[in-house]
Amino acid sequence: MSSSFGKLFRISTWGESHGGGVGVVIDGCPPNIEISEADIQIDLDRRKPGQSEIVTPRDEADQCEILSGVFEGKTLGTPIAILVRNKDARPEAYGEMKDKFRPSHADYTYQAKYGIRNWQGGGRASARETIGRVAAASVAKKVLQGKFASKLEIIAWVKSVRDIVADVDPDQVQFGTIESNIVRTGDPQAVEPMIDLIKTMRAEGNSVGGVVECVVRQMPVGLGEPVFDKLEADLAKAMLSLPACKGFEVGSGFAGTQMTGSEHNDPFYMENDRVRTSSNRSGGIQGGISNGENLVFRLAFKPTATIMSSQATVSSDGQDTELTGRGRHDPCVLPRAVPMVEAMAALVLCDHALRQAAQNG
Repeated sequence: MSSSFGKLFRISTWGESHGGGVGVVIDGCPPNIEISEADIQIDLDRRKPGQSEIVTPRDEADQCEILSGVFEGKTLGTPIAILVRNKDARPEAYGEMKDKFRPSHADYTYQAKYGIRNWQGGGRASARETIGRVAAASVAKKVLQGKFASKLEIIAWVKSVRDIVADVDPDQVQFGTIESNIVRTGDPQAVEPMIDLIKTMRAEGNSVGGVVECVVRQMPVGLGEPVFDKLEADLAKAMLSLPACKGFEVGSGFAGTQMTGSEHNDPFYMENDRVRTSSNRSGGIQGGISNGENLVFRLAFKPTATIMSSQATVSSDGQDTELTGRGRHDPCVLPRAVPMVEAMAALVLCDHALRQAAQNG
């Protein structure tokens, strides 16, 4: 399995949903970057289960432990290992799924590919794997802000839940506004309708999806490697690797197909000694390279695959059967996906910043 990501700032995540724990090894982190378990915990607390009434009730503190690579509060330049122990695993809840494949989950494809799978909560296919990504991204953000862009901000929010769409200005939205509500949207008018819809889905034993939008402000110019490692290409791979993510677009995205070239182009102008664009339909990337404008992109997340109603499926011995979901699951992945999206953006940008410095000084 490919469990590593990045070229210079490289992470390898490990662990299963109901095993002893999960974590990450970070290789390529520069030395003398100030980092602590408390710094990492801030982001893990935003990702952890049980944080509100609209997410999974699994009771995990997700307390991180730095095992190596940090001494006296600073990185050493050697591999950093971070561990989060599983405290509230309940593998017995998944007994029926040992012999039945959950529809639209990874059960069948893992079994078909490897001939074996961890049926306890999905194993590596569980979103619990993203703990390692979020922990590593806390370090990546320290590198970015400490060495490359001190004012850089990475802010994501829930743009829509099914047909409820938030009105959010990526240039103006504030982190505090998003974190002030449990659904993590930047539009106060959309909070209650979104929460009510998610609660309704949970009460019905169903699930719902939507869109997460993200902006990166105070972007450095020049990140991205043509031709195959364009910045949007690496962002797309990073985001589509997140559980339940089914689509990615940057800037105008698919809406740009409805425009002409004269409507879509971003005219240049000079602002003091800086080249700027008067619009940002490119989403901050041109020719695969960041142009210094705000980086704006969106991700589509499907409804959670595990639902609490009977569905047609097949058994591991090839028999038609039915399965009703068990265990503890998010009726909507979006609120907890927000820090995961920010994390993957930080990992991509940190890796590209180090690559830019290595090539161009």
